[in-house]
Amino acid sequence: MPELPEVETVRRGLAEHIIGKKFKDIEVRHHRATSPKSIAALTSLKGARVKEVSRRGKFLWLKLDRPEVLAGHLGMSGQLLIQPKSAADERHLRVRIDLGKYELRFIDQRTFGWLSVEESKGGFPTCVQKIAPDPFDAEFDLVETISRFAKKKTEIKRALLDQGVMSGVGNIYADEALWRSKIHPETRTENMKNTKIQDLIESATSVMSEALKVGGTSFDELYVNVNGESGYFERSLSVYGQEGEGCLRCGAQIRRITFANRSSHFCPKCQPTPRAKRNH
Repeated sequence: MPELPEVETVRRGLAEHIIGKKFKDIEVRHHRATSPKSIAALTSLKGARVKEVSRRGKFLWLKLDRPEVLAGHLGMSGQLLIQPKSAADERHLRVRIDLGKYELRFIDQRTFGWLSVEESKGGFPTCVQKIAPDPFDAEFDLVETISRFAKKKTEIKRALLDQGVMSGVGNIYADEALWRSKIHPETRTENMKNTKIQDLIESATSVMSEALKVGGTSFDELYVNVNGESGYFERSLSVYGQEGEGCLRCGAQIRRITFANRSSHFCPKCQPTPRAKRNH
């Protein structure tokens, strides 16, 4: 699933191409492309002009010259591409928005992504009202975020994936941040010092910043930017997807466990289990 660096890469690409453009026509080719929470049909935005492209965590939205916004989430495999009108239709094309010379196309193979017409409250669409600021957000408060982590009383990996605690982090960057901070994914948040939580937040911020510089992480053809190009951060991953490889820090073999219905990758030496650490 695209995480903050991938979604921010898409946001920047959209901002470069569609601000000031008018929705001349909108064609919805699959009913699941529209969120069930959409307050109106996507076609109701025909004639709207894009004023700004915004993001919080993994959510995107287009501010328009009208009260409503066009919000979206890429889900597992969603793509937002800027294509010439002459380009052949993609196999999994779900929504086409005519911008004049070019089209904004929403492609989604697995149909877990969506677009939605939503109200804007305080500058944010309905879908992100309960989503916490991410580390790149102007409203991000480090002290408040540390407090939210500490109050969760759960495993730190689960807390990292909770978008109501701190948004933007998914499985890839959670594993990478935990490795950088030498924290086992099953460590309980209530047993962590605030300084260690801060270190983890800073690790997550730095790894996502590095990924953003190279356009995010692409493991297959499902994540691409608006020009159809892949990201290259997978070449720099230290632990995610590296099961059986040697840890870049100590040489121990990277392990994978199933945790919170996801695969978690970690170094058993650098990131000892909480019990092993207490017995040391």
